[in-house]
Amino acid sequence: MATFSEKVGYGFGDMSSSMFWKIFTAYLPFFYANVFHLSLVATGILMLVTRIWDAVSDPMMGIIADRTQTRWGKYRPFLLWIAIPFAIAGVLLFTVPDIGETGKTIWAFATYILMMTVYTAINVPYGSMLGVMTEDPNEKTIFSSFRMFFAYAGSFIVLFSWEPLCNYISTLLGTRNPAESVTLDAQSWQYAMMVVGIACAILFFLTFLMTKEHVTTAPKSTSVIDDLGSLLKNGPWWILLGAVLFFNFFNAIRYAAIPFYFSSLIAADAHLNFFGLEFLFYAGIFLAVGEVANMAGVAMTAPICANIGKKSTFIVSLVGLIALSIGFFFIPTHGTTAYWIMMIFQIIICILTGIISPLVWSMYADIADYAEFKFKTVSTGLIFSSSSMAQKFGGAFGGAAVTWILAWFGFNPDAATQTPEAINGVRLLISWIPSIIAVISIIFLFFYPLTTKRMNQIVEDLKQTRKEN
Repeated sequence: MATFSEKVGYGFGDMSSSMFWKIFTAYLPFFYANVFHLSLVATGILMLVTRIWDAVSDPMMGIIADRTQTRWGKYRPFLLWIAIPFAIAGVLLFTVPDIGETGKTIWAFATYILMMTVYTAINVPYGSMLGVMTEDPNEKTIFSSFRMFFAYAGSFIVLFSWEPLCNYISTLLGTRNPAESVTLDAQSWQYAMMVVGIACAILFFLTFLMTKEHVTTAPKSTSVIDDLGSLLKNGPWWILLGAVLFFNFFNAIRYAAIPFYFSSLIAADAHLNFFGLEFLFYAGIFLAVGEVANMAGVAMTAPICANIGKKSTFIVSLVGLIALSIGFFFIPTHGTTAYWIMMIFQIIICILTGIISPLVWSMYADIADYAEFKFKTVSTGLIFSSSSMAQKFGGAFGGAAVTWILAWFGFNPDAATQTPEAINGVRLLISWIPSIIAVISIIFLFFYPLTTKRMNQIVEDLKQTRKEN
């Protein structure tokens, strides 16, 4: 039985990853378009091309981690080794060098690929730890819930503070333009990422110190080819990979579209009135409130799953996301009442995504157990690398899709006002388009075979097998 401090320590790891990931998802397309001044088309190509490397680096990292043997375990030592490179890569990503247009384009591709590689090097082993911290499927869901609770807490902190932090640094540097809701000063974005990077490195060090690998698996005796072969024959893995890929795609499109939505449709001086108090209504607070709602959803995951199972919980939540996303299209974009309706929709949408998020990791842990049972191979890192790959593919396709769709609708980042066609494109990106993507995710889940009853039997069989070995 794992301790409470281990669960908190494990949560710190995704708190760190999510602080970076949410900035990338929500603000990187905006940064490239408005601060870095990379074209929308080039930004889309950048985010998509790097996925080719991710398709190689994620499983490669899983294979490396599965074969690592240290006194700290298989996966945990990577948190210690990669924490500082992780922070440095983030700062380089948000650096705008003065090296000409061609040089800047090369810099953008190089630093984005570097960041995603380092992210893989620390996040794949971190995620794989879930498979060796406990044998109990229910406790894995609890671990996963702690992970996602802290992930959303980190996301809330960074999304709520990112624009004010950039603006504050810009004011200190004397580069602040009051006409801009968020500063477009490149140096301010770089310094803000330095602050976030230091915090993220510290969180990964804490995860290393507070956790332990309790389940000991035998050293790898099978070849890489055998591991890959068993993975490709793993039907539940393929099904979950498809469902998770499109769920991540859904999230990525919404997050990437929100800054464009606010900059184009919501007045810069828009306010919310809450019991007589006035609050500025901007993208950061909209996203940050969503992270709090995500945390509430995470807290609901374990009890809901205990009643209806993981698969049903996933499907029902996606149905809710489809209905709410479509409804968002019909919300007016002006007036305090409209702003509150947007916030209510955002809260409910994020509660549902919060319910789903822990399921993803818990279900991958189930698939790792299924692979050990079915194919007699311990490939936890390789299987969890697919979840990282799905996350990054979803983020990349989401970011690329947003920039390409905006370009197709004639969106101009440098224009003071947008055409009606461009405005309609932004509204579709936050409503109908993600809802269609969620439908595809549901189609995959209908074929997922690892029910609660099936997993309980597999775990009992594995316990006996491990004792015999």
